[in-house]
Amino acid sequence: MEKSKRKTVQYLIGENMTGGYGGANILHSCTIGVDKGEIAVVVGPNGAGKSTAMKAVFGMLHLAEGQVRIDGEDITHLKPQERVLKGMGFVPQNNNVFPSLTVEENLEMGAFIRTSDISDTMAQIFDLFPVLKEKRRQPAGELSGGQRQQVAVGRALMTQPKVLMLDEPTAGVSPIVMDELFDRIIEVARTGIAILMVEQNAKQALNIADKGFVLVQGRNRYTDTGQALLADQDVRKAFLGG
Repeated sequence: MEKSKRKTVQYLIGENMTGGYGGANILHSCTIGVDKGEIAVVVGPNGAGKSTAMKAVFGMLHLAEGQVRIDGEDITHLKPQERVLKGMGFVPQNNNVFPSLTVEENLEMGAFIRTSDISDTMAQIFDLFPVLKEKRRQPAGELSGGQRQQVAVGRALMTQPKVLMLDEPTAGVSPIVMDELFDRIIEVARTGIAILMVEQNAKQALNIADKGFVLVQGRNRYTDTGQALLADQDVRKAFLGG
């Protein structure tokens, strides 16, 4: 039974999602969502269905039940590329850059749906991630893990999304780089973009979150503000190491 104190009318929402792979359901009436200018994080133990829930919202998983809506529009049956046109950007955990292309070429690849001039957006991304400007002519495969993550996020921002979805953005990076990435994510949210992310570093992610969803075995266990979840003794004991 889920403990929740939040209403689920949001700009982007995957509501009561049930689905999985090969006929076996991983999600069970799971709901995650986010509003514009907010950061929402999905946390929980390994195998809780966090990344599966994100993939379901982005259209990479067939839902047996439930709905995905953006700005009130039902997009449940749209393919991922069609959801990008609706304003969704998705950064997967792995294989999220083109290693042989330069940083600048990677960013240009992100603008594939744009018909307008992209130079202003490119400049904004270089302002947000100064190291990318410095290394703009370097192949992305030569960058550190944290820098590659910045390229991946920057490429997603090139589409000028209304929602940015991040699957484990701090996986495999040092605590200092994690803090820096979280600072950049906060900056992106301040521009009015909705950010929905899955994170293993639950305590740190909830600390910057407007709302959090704790999943266990594909079900919502707790839904509340990030600060309320951090303060909840049951949540701390079970998922945050006390």
